[in-house]
Amino acid sequence: MSSARLNGVGVSSGRASGPVVRVAESLPEPPLGPRPTDPKSEAARIRPATEVVAQRLTDRAKHASGDAKAVLETTAAMANDPSLIKQAEKLVIDDGLTAARAVYQAAGKFVTALQAAGGYMAERARDVQDVRDRVVAELLGIAPPGIPDLASPSVLVARDLAPADTAGLDPSKVLALVTEEGGPTSHTAILARSLGIPAVVACRGVLELLVEGLDVDGDTGVVRASDGTVRAAATGKKAVWNGVGILKDGHRVKVLGNVGSPADAAAAAAAGAEGVGLFRTEFCFLDAAEEPSVAAQTEAYAAVLAPFAGKPVVVRTLDAGADKPLAFLNPDPEPNPALGVRGLRVAFDRPEVLDRQLTAIAAAAAQTGADVSVMAPMVALASEAAWFVSRARAAGIQRAGVMVEVPSAALAAREILQVVDFVSIGTNDLAQYVFAADRQLGGVAALNDPWQPPLLRLIALVGEAGTALGKPVGVCGEAAADPLLACVLIGLGITSLSMNHTALADVGARLATSSLDICQLAARGALAAPDPGTAKLAARAPH
Repeated sequence: MSSARLNGVGVSSGRASGPVVRVAESLPEPPLGPRPTDPKSEAARIRPATEVVAQRLTDRAKHASGDAKAVLETTAAMANDPSLIKQAEKLVIDDGLTAARAVYQAAGKFVTALQAAGGYMAERARDVQDVRDRVVAELLGIAPPGIPDLASPSVLVARDLAPADTAGLDPSKVLALVTEEGGPTSHTAILARSLGIPAVVACRGVLELLVEGLDVDGDTGVVRASDGTVRAAATGKKAVWNGVGILKDGHRVKVLGNVGSPADAAAAAAAGAEGVGLFRTEFCFLDAAEEPSVAAQTEAYAAVLAPFAGKPVVVRTLDAGADKPLAFLNPDPEPNPALGVRGLRVAFDRPEVLDRQLTAIAAAAAQTGADVSVMAPMVALASEAAWFVSRARAAGIQRAGVMVEVPSAALAAREILQVVDFVSIGTNDLAQYVFAADRQLGGVAALNDPWQPPLLRLIALVGEAGTALGKPVGVCGEAAADPLLACVLIGLGITSLSMNHTALADVGARLATSSLDICQLAARGALAAPDPGTAKLAARAPH
């Protein structure tokens, strides 16, 4: 047996061993030719193929529940997207492409747009690629790529997994997941946690590892060769949470949801979220050729706020710019968009866009009765924070804060907290900027591990400032979804945690077993650690 040992990023806790099953790669790019002799008939093949794919996904969704069901239904809707079908048909008629090639190219435009949008939207590009491959396979009459039928419990190894494939996994057959690419905030990571399957992503070299079996540690990210003997992870009972974020010593911590659509909001409310810590408003703007009217924005926001009448909701204003191109903003080309005019910086030149959005948010809050606050993204200085707060107050919104996702904002936390009502730390982007590591790039995913001690030390600076000034400090990045790390964050002075709805029960239940002094001990140990693995071990010791 090989003694090979690889390191990736552990994204779903637990440890398991078993025989390896490799997942087939994505379909190769379809050829450009031959040119169809009857373009109209060729174009007519596209819609039936998308309907077949959508129906298969819908049928799978009927046998799923929770987040898996939602992912499968969303992917089915993508397969039937009229704009995708229309673009593909046009490429056949106008450019003489085959149906398969046309679908491939049309989907490519959607993928590029989502990747350019960055953050949460960029992570959804994998969904579109999955739909593309399924439809292309149907048109070519070949089996779609994906997870093979498992005859016995196995460890799945893949370059990356499509969300729809991950959603359909059977935890009794899948012992663990290991992917060469992906990151801590990927859909694969989120779904693996919701299914209780140990998972390691960004494990470079795992596809070249020729071994019978693997031993996978979803906590440390270590993947070792094994003899293939099945050693299943201990399957704990599903977390039971009463819907109140409180430690066993009575210390209160709000457990909130991250949402970006009405469906997200409904799912978060159903999962017991005490409110919303991050409402991403980009969904209202992404497909807009012109800026949506105040009335249109109000209607869209009200649909998200409605499930949270009487509960706190923090609305993030438009996080757009050169790396998230919106047609009506007409951004100038930039050599390095991630470091350019994005987030609140757009509003410095176009304050009227921000003012109209704030007006719509205030109107939606009044309609729904949600207890709405607003916060601005990409704030670097206290002077920027003060400018935003003044505009929010002018729009009739009394509680205003900012995101801490730029390192300078963490270093200036005391000055910023003196002019805002609260801050919320976006650990995903903060890590990206601290380590100069693109959160979408598998090759540097280990740097974006939320357990990185340098990142935790910056969070500690913000927590200390909040405690000193008596101002709330939240975390709305994926770090909040890790139950053990959630305890560390509380020990660092964090007062609210906001996450994907699938993590709410696990985090809430874990907090109920801890106390503030234990969280503070765990935090001190993690801060002093030299690396993420040691930080996890140090945090686990007091519990």
